Order: sequence, then structure tokens, then C-alpha cells
Amino acid sequence: MRVHIGSDHAGLELKAHLLARLTELGHEPVDHGPFVYDALDDYPVFCLRAAAAVVRDQEAGVEALGIVVGGSGNGEQIAANKVPGVRSALAWSDETASLAREHNDANVISVGGRMHTLEDMTRFVEIFLATPFSGDERHVRRIGMLADYESTGTLPPLPESAQGLGPDA
Repeated sequence: MRVHIGSDHAGLELKAHLLARLTELGHEPVDHGPFVYDALDDYPVFCLRAAAAVVRDQEAGVEALGIVVGGSGNGEQIAANKVPGVRSALAWSDETASLAREHNDANVISVGGRMHTLEDMTRFVEIFLATPFSGDERHVRRIGMLADYESTGTLPPLPESAQGLGPDA
């Protein structure tokens, strides 16, 4: 599988480790930078490129996922999620890494290089890459709602139980 990776200076060491580990596992890692340490670099420059490459590959029929890495992973996840077609999940445990794929069919994982041990973060990434999407109807329906909103800007209809309640009433 092709795996696109982008980070910032805080994720540079983890990114280098992951590039080597992914190669060992038989994946095709693609490094979107940064390529040198710069404490003032801007994560959107690299994370947007990695996320956009995942979408391009998937649209072309190439099996691809992505990894974005920063100090906390928060900003990197936000950046990746700005790319149409990306569902990026912040993983902080084995379970969140697995559920990101299983329930949300996430195509990008975000991890915080300053939040966990190297071993934990590597395991989160490996779990994410190895976990398939469940394909359960409820998850497909929910992902469809998100994709529809992303393309049209129209909110999904409220369920009957919520009709006349709340600010949309």
C-alpha cells in the first residue's frame, strides 16, 4: 500500500522512523516533508500535500492511506481534514486507531509526536494501516452524510424525533 506522510518539525523524527518501518512492512511510503529541521516550519504546507495525495491516489484506484504527524497531532488532523475527500482521525490509543478505520473509514491518521512513546505511536499507525473498514450499513450511511455535506453544503435532514426541536425548528 502507498502511504503518504507529512509532518512538521515536531514530527520529523517520528516521520523518519515511520518511513523506515513502513518500508520494512512492505508498504510504499511517500515523504511529503519536511526534509530538514526548521523550528519555524508550518505543518499545513506538508500535511495538506500528504492528504491531497491520498485522495488523488484513491480516486485513481491506488490503495493509499496517509499519516500526518505533529507535536499533538491536532493541527495536522485539522489541516488534513480541509482536503475534500479526507477523513482524518487523531489516534491516541490502539482503540482509536482501529475504530478510525473500522467505523469511520478514515484515510488519514494523525499522531502527536510529543504525546506518546515511539513504540506506541508506531503501533497506532500499524493498527490503523492493518484495520479494514467494517462496511456496516450505519457507518456507510454516516460517511455518506458527511460526503454529501462536503460536496453540497446541505445539512442532513433531522430525524423525526428531532422535528420541531432545537435551533433548526
